[in-house]
Amino acid sequence: MILTMQPSVLVTRRIYPEAIEYLKQHAEVDYNPTDDILSPADLLARAKGKQAIVSQLVDKFTPGVIAQLGVRIIANVAVGFDNIDIPAATERGILVTNTPDVLTDTTADFAFALLMAAARRIVEAHEFVHAGKWERWTIDMLVGQDVHHRTLGIFGMGRIGQAMARRGKGFDMRVIYHDAQPANFDAEFASKEKVLRESDFISLHVPLTPETRHYIGEPELRMMKPTAILINTARGPVVDEAALARALKEGWIGGAGIDVFEREPAIDPDLLKCRTATLAPHIGSASVETRRGMSMIAVENAVAALEGRRPKTLLNPLAWEKVYARKEA
Repeated sequence: MILTMQPSVLVTRRIYPEAIEYLKQHAEVDYNPTDDILSPADLLARAKGKQAIVSQLVDKFTPGVIAQLGVRIIANVAVGFDNIDIPAATERGILVTNTPDVLTDTTADFAFALLMAAARRIVEAHEFVHAGKWERWTIDMLVGQDVHHRTLGIFGMGRIGQAMARRGKGFDMRVIYHDAQPANFDAEFASKEKVLRESDFISLHVPLTPETRHYIGEPELRMMKPTAILINTARGPVVDEAALARALKEGWIGGAGIDVFEREPAIDPDLLKCRTATLAPHIGSASVETRRGMSMIAVENAVAALEGRRPKTLLNPLAWEKVYARKEA
């Protein structure tokens, strides 16, 4: 009797249980069921002998780490993948996947929720009521800004940017945007400077790349209207956090709704002091359905690679062509 060994998968942090059960039907699973982050040394030690890794954004796959891996795939439970050096993975023939689409509308919902909360001072109002400060109604109590019929500026007109634009149009907003190339979407394509100068609300939906790091810094913040509100549900380093804190403190802009930060979970102390900043702990995709869906997509990608099938959300097709397609031939 010939026994065939199952492939082995490392799951670096806690994900939804349905995803773990699915993995167990196809592989041996080395599961870290906690929210603790594996150190690079622990990650490499536990990855030894594994054929797949199901990772999260906190797991850093630098060229040095990747050079020591023998896995077929790194399946990231996120739409972002700036934690993984894609060229280094491709060079070693390691497939890399993410979890797009499933979180598009959920993240756009949250981005618009931040926009509304910042514009209408919802967090301040909540604290005001709970602190027992509401003693009478006054004509200018916690007045904010209208959203309807205002101008929404979007940087990054991909899936989530377009979903955000649709929500803006539902509020009869004028939508303008800037991206590397014009998108096939019914909105006005404009220069970066025009979006900054004319928008009442600016929402960021660009990936984190060397070109977009500090894409919004002091020069950009000074171009914005003094009443404008900045929304970031993309990546923290897209915004110069210290410059944003200063802009809010000195009144260059009217407010901000921020879900992602430069050095998560640390936040610039000056930003924490800004009453006009509505802050959230990176929960843009945090609905039960979406986080469960992200977990499932990641493990399905991992199993596909283990079985010699091309994963659905492959980020580096060159790695597939380099290693797996050649085997098929």
